[in-house]
Amino acid sequence: MSVLEESTLTSAASDGGKRVRDFEGALRGYLGSKHVVAVNSGTAALHAALLAAGIGKGDEVLLPSFTFVATANAVVAAGATPVFIDIKKSDFTIDPADMKARITSRTRAVIPVHLYGHPCDIEAIEIAEKRSLAVIEDACQSLGSTYCKRQTGTLGLMGCFSLYASKVLTAGEGGAVTTDDDRLAEKLRMIRNHGRAHDYDTRVLGLNLRLPEMSAAVAGVQMGKLGSMLEARRRNAELLSQLLSEIKGISLPKETEDKKFNWYLYTVAFASAKARGDARVALEKAGIGTAVYYDPPVHKMHLYRRLAPGTKLATTDWCAKHVLSLPVHPGVATSDLERSAAALARL
Repeated sequence: MSVLEESTLTSAASDGGKRVRDFEGALRGYLGSKHVVAVNSGTAALHAALLAAGIGKGDEVLLPSFTFVATANAVVAAGATPVFIDIKKSDFTIDPADMKARITSRTRAVIPVHLYGHPCDIEAIEIAEKRSLAVIEDACQSLGSTYCKRQTGTLGLMGCFSLYASKVLTAGEGGAVTTDDDRLAEKLRMIRNHGRAHDYDTRVLGLNLRLPEMSAAVAGVQMGKLGSMLEARRRNAELLSQLLSEIKGISLPKETEDKKFNWYLYTVAFASAKARGDARVALEKAGIGTAVYYDPPVHKMHLYRRLAPGTKLATTDWCAKHVLSLPVHPGVATSDLERSAAALARL
């Protein structure tokens, strides 16, 4: 029976509707996490996780500036102060040494971002845990990526996922928070439902962050295709790496024995900003769409120049001017990849 035939488009029950529960169960099994709490966006997942961890006014949260702005916006929405940290050129994820140097007495949490589907260094999570900091993983781009065969989003206290239209698994809009902590899971379920438990008594600060049944139904169908979609991305990424391997002046993304990517984005770095600009023009002429994620980085956006003045992140600034993401999603054909490589080889 379809969702429309069931006539239940959403549910205000503390545990969600049937389709939401089914999706949560499927994602829980895939990730190996004890709890999955579905919400209506990746941003909502980050915000709910921060609220569940008790992060608020007077607290500092460490996070990279090289990320989608939602990571920082969630911190500000929780009432906390974002403190930006630098990244590594090798995989565009947070630099553990810079993170350690920016920890203060006010630091309460760290948000490592598994950018482009690249798992961050476990060292960053270990440093945070030794300092008793809440580790809230931004795994919005990394569903299916693993570190030592463990799924990203299950390495810290909580993990946050996005089901936005462009992600490897989509509900159109949607998100989810994972945790192995029973108390946090109960709190997250209240937070997504105006702070309510099983009645109309609001017990904690919450909002309407519920995932509608229709969106959950889409996500449930997508879960059945996740393995094949990830395989298609891997095939395309591996072929593109092979085709680009002999071209000088381009740094390619590389997995390690410990880190396996979901290949959400295939992001390369050019030796110069001019070379990137030339590459974009050449690829556009060849009919290949590209994108830059992210320029400007968050700390250089108008809002955050006010909220985090004086922030200096040399590697982040370099990456913002040199990276370029090429298409490897399941809809990309072999001929498209060959066309991409040919266009870049002619530069």
